[in-house]
Order: sequence, then C-alpha cells, then structure tokens
Amino acid sequence: MDSLKSIVSSLSGVMANDKDGQTPFGHAMRSHFLLDPSYLPLNHGSFGTYPKPVRDRLRQIQDISELRPDAFFRYDLPKYIDSARAAIAEYLGVDAGECVFVPNATTGVNTVLRSLIFEKGDVIVYFSTIYGACEKTVEYIKETTPVQSAKIKLSYPIGDDELIEMFEQKIKQLKIEGKRPKVAIFDTVSSLPGVRMPFEKLVEICKREEVLSMLDGAHGAGHLDLNLGKVQPDFFVSNCHKWLYAPRGCAVFHVPERNHQLIRTSIPTSHGYEPFPSEDQEKLFNPWPAGKRSYFVELFQFVGTTDVGPYLCIEEALKFRQRVCGGEKRIMEYCEKISNDGGKEMALLLGTEVMENSEKTLTKCCLTNVKLPLTTGESKGEIKEEDAFAVIAWIAQKQMEEYNMFASPFFHAGSFWVRLSGQIYVELKDFVTAAERLKGLCERVRKGEYSTKDAA
Repeated sequence: MDSLKSIVSSLSGVMANDKDGQTPFGHAMRSHFLLDPSYLPLNHGSFGTYPKPVRDRLRQIQDISELRPDAFFRYDLPKYIDSARAAIAEYLGVDAGECVFVPNATTGVNTVLRSLIFEKGDVIVYFSTIYGACEKTVEYIKETTPVQSAKIKLSYPIGDDELIEMFEQKIKQLKIEGKRPKVAIFDTVSSLPGVRMPFEKLVEICKREEVLSMLDGAHGAGHLDLNLGKVQPDFFVSNCHKWLYAPRGCAVFHVPERNHQLIRTSIPTSHGYEPFPSEDQEKLFNPWPAGKRSYFVELFQFVGTTDVGPYLCIEEALKFRQRVCGGEKRIMEYCEKISNDGGKEMALLLGTEVMENSEKTLTKCCLTNVKLPLTTGESKGEIKEEDAFAVIAWIAQKQMEEYNMFASPFFHAGSFWVRLSGQIYVELKDFVTAAERLKGLCERVRKGEYSTKDAA
C-alpha cells in the first residue's frame, strides 16, 4: 500500500490542473456514499459514514483475509498495519512509532486510565461535558484504585478564557489541599454540547503544572487541523470512523515516545504484553512472529481476533479526501461553514439562538448547537425538568420514525438543544427542512404528547 506522501504526490498534478475529478459539495456528494436517498443526515458526528471506495477496500481486505487466514493474521497483517500507521502518523504530523490503532476513542481513554498507577492523593481532573462512557470509566477506576476525581462544572455558552481560568484554579486548589492532580481529561470538540474546546491552552497548563494530559479527540481527525506534533499532549486518541471516513470501528491512539513506559498493556491484554521479570516468573510464550517494532507498538499489533479491516482502510479514506474532495482544508472549511450557516438558519426559523460565546470560538468546528423552542417550568406548555430526558428520547425517536432524519437533541444548563453536524453531503436546505420538522415536534411536546400517560 502506498504511503500518504506517495498518494498526495501522485495526485498533485491532477488536483492542480483537473478540477473535473472533484465532486461539488452538497447533495451531489451523496453519490459517493451509501446513504438512503430519503434519509436526512444531520448527525454525522455520532457514527460517521464512509464513501464507496472505502467500502470496496474494506470488502477487499476481508476477502484477502479469508484466502489464507493464518498467513494473513500471522505474517501479512503486521505489514498492512505498519503501512496504515505510517499514513495516519504523517497525516497527524507525528512519528509512526508513536501511533497504533484501537477500535474507538473510548478504548483509548480506558487504555490510559487502566495503565496509570494511582496512589492515595492522586486525582483525575475532568470537565462535566466529558463523554459519558469516559466519566463512567473514571468512576470504575475510583472503585478499584485509591484515586479521586475532580469534576469542573461547565454551563454553556462559556468563554474560553473563563474555562481556562476554571481549569487553572481547580489544579491550584487541589495542590493547596495536598492532593496530586495526576491526569486531566478534556476534548478537542466535546460531544454534548458539540463545541470546540481550547485544548491547546489546556495542554500547555498541564505541562506547566506537571499534570498528564489525556486529549480525547473523538471529534478530531478529519474535523480540525489538530497540529498534534506541536501541541504534544501526553496521550491522544481520535476516532477515524467519524470525520475521516474510515469504517467503524477505527481510532488512532497516539502516545509520544516519552510516555511509552506508562502504557503497559492493551485493552484487552494480549500476546504483546510482557510482564516485568521476577524470580518466580517464567518467560511467557508469544505465538506471533517477532518483529523489530517497539514494545508499545507490539502491544497493539494483535489484540485478539477481530476484524481489522477498518484500520487498513485509512489510506483509501485519505486518498478519497484528496482526490474527490480536494483536500483537508477544503473539507473542513465547508463542513464548518455549512454547520454554522445551517445552525443560524435553523435558529431563525425556530425563533431561538445558536450556542456561542463572546469570543466566537465554540462554533469553530463542524458542529453547531441550536436551542429548541421549549422551556422548563410548571405552567401549561412548559416541561417539568424531571421530564427532560423523556422529552429528548421522544424527539429523537420521532425524528427517525416519522421523518427518516436525525439531529441529536440534548438537555444542557436548563435548556433543550439540538446538535447539528456539517458534512460534505449536506446543503442549507437540509437544515431548513429539519427546522420545520423539529418545530412541529416541539409543538407536540408542549401539548404533552411525549408522555404516554398524557397521550392516553
């Protein structure tokens, strides 16, 4: 398989002189994807989707693996993975020896938290907007180790400066109390609400305060210009099946060489693991051919028998983004702009607002959050706050059942919102259509239709 450099080199002349190879963004781009023609997709951020050439590559890899399963998994797979690692590393601007693959961002966060050795007085610091599965992981780690946690409550919209100040103050407060903030978890772009976080500044603070930084880039690769080689968090994981157009599940896990000794095992532990030597410990047999890769890389080369096809589609996904889409800058600019423009149009039609701060930084990404025309309270037409999650579930389900569409509704800081994903296959009219449908659903909510008891 070609490296990213050779792919870009071979296409550079075509891209410079022949624009006919590029498909216009918007509905014309749907011809490259497998989406149902009647489906209105405004939630790319949850599960992503991938184009037909990537699907073809996935099927090809699966077919190759079935020709000679033993040869594929024992001897061919490491070479395929090395090539894919080199491609994603070059894309991120880091060394290939610092990148491995895991199924998803949650696995990457778990790998870090379950690898670190926590002692009494250690603290895991995170924001209240952390991805739910990751917060539950923190809770589990607290059950099984002496570590404590410190949650920083965020109520959006909030300014970057205020958020950074809250983070700094929390670190200082913990140290004054005699505690050791050991690791901090934060996002590139948080999930709900879908807003860009000032992760670069947060990493800087962690370095200064000697706190390990776990950067959750679930919405990272293919979404933002990460400049990872410059930012240099202690640990970084990013889904590639969301915004980079790789199949599910595929995520890149980046650990700088300086921290390799902190990652002792993959999740689950597999053949690459080597226990520390001891007098009563016999050397454990590894059935896989020895390679010249580092211990860190070998940990993740084979982690149980699974379909590794998604990992091996990275190069095809990058090729599609360059050849058909015109490159990263063009993709990201369109996705951010259509998300922002669509959000503004929806807010206008709903008579509400877009979630944004005074610095205009929350929407510097491909997600936009629009307030829904619903209020909490006890009066007629208002929603009891204890019913908020029932309302969210009802709106989500009715979108799919009645309109074959999805935008992600959520409840935050006492208000109802919907998160919208910009993507190369959507147009402004899609947001208008969604706004009309959501407006109707909200009117039905105010009449109590979400409640089975009231509806009966």
